[in-house]
Amino acid sequence: MELTELCFAGVGRQAQAVRSGEVTARDLLAEHLRRIERVDPRLNAFRLVFAEQALAEAERADERRSAGEDLPLLGVPIAVKEDIALAGLPTTQGTNAARTPQPADSAIVTRLRAAGAVIIGRTRMPELGLWPFTESSWAGPTRNPWSLAHSPGGSSGGSAAAVAAGLAAAAIGTDGAGSIRIPAAMTGLFGLKPQRGRVSLSPEPQMLGGLVVAGPITRTVADWALVADQIHGAVPGDAHVAHPPRTSFVQAARTDPGRLRIGVSLRPWGPGIPIADEVRDVVQDTAALLTDLGHDVVRLDPPMRDVTASTQFAARYVHNAYLARMGMEFPDLVEPRTRAVSELGRRVPRGVARWAAKDDAALTAYANRVFASIDVLLTPALTRPPIRVGEWDGRNVVTALLAAAHYTTFLPLWNIVGNPAASVPAGRTSAGLPLAVQLVGRQHDECTLLSVSAQLERARPWADRIPSGLGHAN
Repeated sequence: MELTELCFAGVGRQAQAVRSGEVTARDLLAEHLRRIERVDPRLNAFRLVFAEQALAEAERADERRSAGEDLPLLGVPIAVKEDIALAGLPTTQGTNAARTPQPADSAIVTRLRAAGAVIIGRTRMPELGLWPFTESSWAGPTRNPWSLAHSPGGSSGGSAAAVAAGLAAAAIGTDGAGSIRIPAAMTGLFGLKPQRGRVSLSPEPQMLGGLVVAGPITRTVADWALVADQIHGAVPGDAHVAHPPRTSFVQAARTDPGRLRIGVSLRPWGPGIPIADEVRDVVQDTAALLTDLGHDVVRLDPPMRDVTASTQFAARYVHNAYLARMGMEFPDLVEPRTRAVSELGRRVPRGVARWAAKDDAALTAYANRVFASIDVLLTPALTRPPIRVGEWDGRNVVTALLAAAHYTTFLPLWNIVGNPAASVPAGRTSAGLPLAVQLVGRQHDECTLLSVSAQLERARPWADRIPSGLGHAN
């Protein structure tokens, strides 16, 4: 396999190539750096590229291999989002408002390095992760490798763009209202939001009041499982701790799920939210495929306390934006759009903010009643195909937030209640842009989602498709 092809081959194949001596870690890393130099000026996926440091890490990986070491991710280039702590750098969160370097790597990065991964760079996000696109007035837009006129989503947009373009084997994203699932859906990748507490966010005990989780964005289900097996687990001080998975994630991705009862919902979280015909079609096609694969698939549109839950989430979201901005070293350096969201959050009355921030055990139990009769819930990932770069630029902040809420209506509930949820590639638009479905699992049960997602991937492979010319889908 040529080096360029290997850049699109994913985590498992790259690790195998280094392990077998088919390629050196240094040559693999150098090819990724060449691609970044050539491609990223058009994509704007990376905020920082660690060229010299990563080359040194790759050379150490080769030395370790020569000495007989065999690590799961040895020599594999992985990128991390800019809200994940890296020693010696400020945790920028998409802003210019942080300047103090972190004293140590996050637990995630420490575990990646311990597994042999090479940290190739830091990927872009919108300021404070507030939007389902990755754009800012000072950094410009990050673009979708399948169409440079379209967004790769957000807030982990840089992470998804880097993986889809073959600039990293995998990338770590975070998800507070869909921010792993949105960009995975928009770039044709697999992105599973783990159970709350599955992956430590240390040095932070939690982010955005417990809404945020971290996890990989990858080309395949097996790649997600391989990376997640290396980074999951709690550390002292974590605010949330997930139950241990019943098997390794790699084993779950290799295991047939058996016959499951799968509910299909096309009911948006709120009245009057339209769903594009192409989105409905891929959900229904996926339901039909799951039926063909032997599952018991039923239509199920559970009521989700729309007014209460959506009001609570909106108040919590904008208030957390205010707290996040005021927690920055230089809060006045954020862009006007971020200040406007923060101002909305400042105006939330204290009593409402306390109500919105509390763990809602009743809502969690209510949302999870659906799993009394089904094993997995199938929904759209997004309500329409990928949005265009700058599509909502002319809107005031309230109408932009409403547009974002409508676009991502099926996603945030599972951040509030903590369940694992995956974005699974499910086809293409007539213009060749990626489409996806969402699979939601019971609390603490990523394993079933991995088994079903891998089964779907075997039935309709997606990872062999790569962007042609970084502007036109093939």
